[in-house]
Amino acid sequence: MSETMMKAACLNARVGIEHLVYQEVPRPQPGTGEVLVQVHATAITPTEVSWSPTWKTATGTDRPFPIILGHEFSGIVTALGPGVARSADTPDAITEGMAVYGMNDWDRQGADAEYCLARPDQLAPKPRSLDAVQAAEVPISGLTAWQALFEHAQLAAGQRVLIHGATGGVGSFAVQLAHGTGAHTIGTTSTRHAALACELGADEVVDYTTTHFGEAVHDVDVVLDTVGGETLERSWAVLKPGGVLISIVAPPPDSAAKQRATALGIRSLFFIVEPKPAQLVEFGQLLDDGQIRPIVAAVYSLERAREAYTRGQEQHQPGKVVLHVA
Repeated sequence: MSETMMKAACLNARVGIEHLVYQEVPRPQPGTGEVLVQVHATAITPTEVSWSPTWKTATGTDRPFPIILGHEFSGIVTALGPGVARSADTPDAITEGMAVYGMNDWDRQGADAEYCLARPDQLAPKPRSLDAVQAAEVPISGLTAWQALFEHAQLAAGQRVLIHGATGGVGSFAVQLAHGTGAHTIGTTSTRHAALACELGADEVVDYTTTHFGEAVHDVDVVLDTVGGETLERSWAVLKPGGVLISIVAPPPDSAAKQRATALGIRSLFFIVEPKPAQLVEFGQLLDDGQIRPIVAAVYSLERAREAYTRGQEQHQPGKVVLHVA
């Protein structure tokens, strides 16, 4: 293979994972303000196949095929585009040869490939204690949990927080962060993952296969919803007056329950994670100190990406599925 080409897992049609193909494509070149990363591993987000940013550019036009998925990764910076500081003495500089982890834009080519592009402000040095596969699982899930609990909910010690999907990609980090903050942490999960939720720091675990969480949980300050649907709608009832309901799945729909909650000063929020390198650095320190750990559900090679996405669509598995690229 020439130096102008690379291998990637690409979608060649807009009809699902059956059109995900391992093939040779042109290697990207960093433009102004971009860096080129040789990808060592990338975590998958199975629902990305159904998101509108997958198919549209930032301006709303259709993206051309092939489309490369995967937007969190670990790897090595191999080239800097014009306008990127090249001095290692620059604070927070991203330099050639640096081992990094991070994420890139949802509406551009992703990291299910041997190389990807990113901006310096989407990257941070890879945590020393993690291998490439473990590091790739962190950026989107870890930052989502961090921003939900600390930026949006302003979770504090002594508060009560309910985390739906407590052993999933986001939930597993959220449980560890909430526990480390000193909040009373309650997680919903299945019977087979209840022990893991406790290991991660849950003070209480509600087994959703046997118990309606609304019967077991009351008066919480924060609900973090990673499930959506009926779980999201039922979550209003367990919050105390002045509490906050945060969803990373969808905005809570208008309903009688929402109207009653709003009357009690309960607020709701839906958000999409943003790349913030300072948070990645702080998160990396927690990882290196052993205060939190990533949960990897399974590892596949890049050429087996279709199998990995099929596995990732299975419900109720811990952590995330990762593609090992290099």
